[in-house]
Amino acid sequence: MNAQSPFLNASPIQIAQHLAQQFAQTAAERDKIGGNPKHERDLIRQSGLLGLSIPVQYGGGDADWKTIFQTIQTLAQVDSSLAHVYGFHHLLIATVQLFAQPAQYAKWFKQTAQENLFWGNTLNPLDKRTTATKISDTAYIFHGDKSFCSGSIDSDMLLCSGYNEAGKLLIGVIPTEREGVSFLGDWNNMGQRQTDSGTSHFEQVKIHQNELLLDPGPLSTPYSSLRPLLAQLIFVHLFLGVAEGAFEMAKQTIQSQKAWSKSLTEQAVQDPFTQKHFAEFYVQLESVRLLANKAVDSLQTAWDRGENLTTEQRGEVSIAIATAKIAATQTSLFVTQNVFQVMGARATTAQLNLDRFWRNVRTQTLHDPIDYKYQEIGEWVLTGKVPDPSFYS
Repeated sequence: MNAQSPFLNASPIQIAQHLAQQFAQTAAERDKIGGNPKHERDLIRQSGLLGLSIPVQYGGGDADWKTIFQTIQTLAQVDSSLAHVYGFHHLLIATVQLFAQPAQYAKWFKQTAQENLFWGNTLNPLDKRTTATKISDTAYIFHGDKSFCSGSIDSDMLLCSGYNEAGKLLIGVIPTEREGVSFLGDWNNMGQRQTDSGTSHFEQVKIHQNELLLDPGPLSTPYSSLRPLLAQLIFVHLFLGVAEGAFEMAKQTIQSQKAWSKSLTEQAVQDPFTQKHFAEFYVQLESVRLLANKAVDSLQTAWDRGENLTTEQRGEVSIAIATAKIAATQTSLFVTQNVFQVMGARATTAQLNLDRFWRNVRTQTLHDPIDYKYQEIGEWVLTGKVPDPSFYS
């Protein structure tokens, strides 16, 4: 852990659990309010977890991916918005590591570890409204808007992108306070309400050549194309965590409830129909856990191979992750919707705000169409062809 962390004798999982306990106290109310969770983001900064994915030679925690995903999952059990921006922070650091070389990113990583910097996302390759115009041999101008910029507000560093005249995507790393960068604060969706996933605006922002990630660049090798697979695994653990959170909330509620008046038992925990519902929840959650563990192991093996990773090996990882993504999507939606069936009408009170579990996964599961995960797996099953790398597969 970072030397500035107040949790020097705690493991990353213990730190995440401690944060989750704090976030749980205000999660329901903050979800109603929306906006930027500045206080909670600062608690994450102070925890030292932001350096978890940074290699040890740069002062980071050098954690394996299993540990990182577990911390994301733990936070998601109580607050999926904070888990989202925290998970994306580690995704952005990995993006830099995959798309660039140590000589370029060493200073960014050292500063991030030393100062507990929070990274924000203004990449969104599908939004081509930001242009990248070359003004000299050493600089570009980024100008335009970017949508779905999760974690951009209250960030310290930004991963940004623009398209040049030839239609090539250029990705850069800049301080969030760079002149010309602003945020519209227009995120007002039904779920993930505290992710600040609205629009960022670049008004003639100067990006230096040495701030662009060009070696090896985006998705240019099997190893560098692990980036979208990391993103998909973050979603898997986000969805799983939310579903686990809803499951535990329902389980705690049932412990003290009496059974329905027509039941042959007195307590809800003894009712066979209630037991059946919880068995269904458990089986689906356990299935996702097993698939997620398999996918993480596959990803870690590929990550450790580095530039020796082959196209076929990378493709096998993508199939394992797509399988877990489908299961996590379906299970999270099923659990967060159907826990109300066992908790009853009182669970729908606005004060509890329990619908946030469903709203959050319903919103985030729309990040990229799950139909295309089915298509990729189906094609692989029938023809043996692994998915082609893209920013979403």
